[in-house]
Amino acid sequence: MGVAAETVDRNRALQTEWYGEPLGDRVRRLLDRLGLSQSALAGVLGLSAPMLSQLMSGQRAKISNPAVLHRLLAAEDLAADPGFDAMAAAEVRERLKAIGAESAATTSGLRAATSGRVPVGGAADRDTSGGTAQGGGVAQGGGVAQGVAGGGPVYAEQPARLVQALLREVASAAEIEAAAALIGDRFPDLAELLRVYGNGRTSEAEAHYARIVRDARGH
Repeated sequence: MGVAAETVDRNRALQTEWYGEPLGDRVRRLLDRLGLSQSALAGVLGLSAPMLSQLMSGQRAKISNPAVLHRLLAAEDLAADPGFDAMAAAEVRERLKAIGAESAATTSGLRAATSGRVPVGGAADRDTSGGTAQGGGVAQGGGVAQGVAGGGPVYAEQPARLVQALLREVASAAEIEAAAALIGDRFPDLAELLRVYGNGRTSEAEAHYARIVRDARGH
């Protein structure tokens, strides 16, 4: 086996450790579900088409920009939406456009992204047609902080994904699990946070975030 093949095998193994499976498998499934070309998805993610191709083929191992991983998670959430099959093509395009415009995983980006997002809750809390809460609209300017202080809806989509992206950028799944095991006896809540956001599914992270914010409100 040549050097190039060895590198590809190593990169795919690293991708499986970091992202749960090789990115080629993950992205091809998403392309099929969304009906996008590779270059179109690259545009949504904020990558060049050659860069996405290199990640899919294993020539590159890591998504180096947390914002790109964040957008990939958002696109996967859209594809997994129970109402996706009923969405009009125009709505899917608008949702993908919004995902592509989402800000980078920075503190300022977190504040910008959390205002005006879909509140977490039961199915009745989600409006799949436009991304605003039924019966209450969206928070204006206050984001999560306003919701916690004022008793409004809990906006968990963006912060949960951003924390996931940041954790997975700085450590592998094995490293996160090892860190959680080290502190589990003394700091079980912190260990749970590492496991949920570092190695769990996006839906689990969003539910955890919503629960923590609701507990902070005292109800």
